[in-house]
Amino acid sequence: MDEPKGGRRAALLLAVVTPVVAELTLGNPPLSQIWLLLLWIPIYGAGTVLIRELVRRRRGGWPSILLLGLAYGIVEEGLVLQALSSPTMYGAADWAPRFLGLNTAYTELNLPYHAVFSVALPILLTDLAVPSLRERPYLKRTGLVVAAVVFVLGGLLLRVTVATSIDPGYQAPPTVLVGCVAAVVLLAVVALRVPAGVRTQAPVPMPWAAGALGLVAGFGYLALLFPFGGADQPAFTHGGWVAVPMVAAALLAVVAGRLVRRWAASTAWTDRHGICLAGGALTGHTAFGVPANAATLADKLELSALGLLMVILLALLARRRRPLSVGRP
Repeated sequence: MDEPKGGRRAALLLAVVTPVVAELTLGNPPLSQIWLLLLWIPIYGAGTVLIRELVRRRRGGWPSILLLGLAYGIVEEGLVLQALSSPTMYGAADWAPRFLGLNTAYTELNLPYHAVFSVALPILLTDLAVPSLRERPYLKRTGLVVAAVVFVLGGLLLRVTVATSIDPGYQAPPTVLVGCVAAVVLLAVVALRVPAGVRTQAPVPMPWAAGALGLVAGFGYLALLFPFGGADQPAFTHGGWVAVPMVAAALLAVVAGRLVRRWAASTAWTDRHGICLAGGALTGHTAFGVPANAATLADKLELSALGLLMVILLALLARRRRPLSVGRP
């Protein structure tokens, strides 16, 4: 397979955009410690590039990307950081009752988070920025192998730096590790076999409505599941009441996902819809990060400024895009 002109630059753009979207625009790390992104670029960037390359080679669509995004989340959180099962990391074991050795609320929060913010949105934004290559792989087979190797090395880097410093001495039980590996394999097999879907003539809302949905879903999902403002459990609940925000978050994700899938399958869905959807989700995501992750007033102001810059850049991108479809449903 020939490498398209500009493919390497597009892959590099995706590799850099991914940790910026997933970590920096949430306030983790703060801008004063932006150098910490160097630890995340190998696993985040190479992982998302690898996912996009595999899906484009199989002519898959967004369901394949999201399923592989879930698999990515299991690799990072379950195998590398091992935060899905750790009884101490981030205090996540106290958020909600554990089940099968897993931190339930943390798992519900982070696996869909990675699928959307660590994989789908960076791919969408890069496709919008480089529309001529949106349906094609960026790299030749050699580039695909390099991305896979960097992804593995990036995982090892996080394991020996972040994981050992935050949660020294913890090793997930073998049953959890085996379960994570099995889940990753299953998700990968299914993802690469899911058909891309077909176009429909269904009506779609105005772009601003897609943005509003992204804003509500992005902010709401995080606010329902991530304890903030001094809370010990999600949504300031206590004891068994934590089930309420967990169920509400699941319903919000299902409703938003079904709406986006139906709209994006329509021939009336355009680049501007995609930009507004991404912009709304990222705005809600950063708006939540300001009270939840920014520790000082300076951090809050810097994150707010970053969010404003992000909106301006997306608005400029929207002005340049003519009304084209954003890709396969």
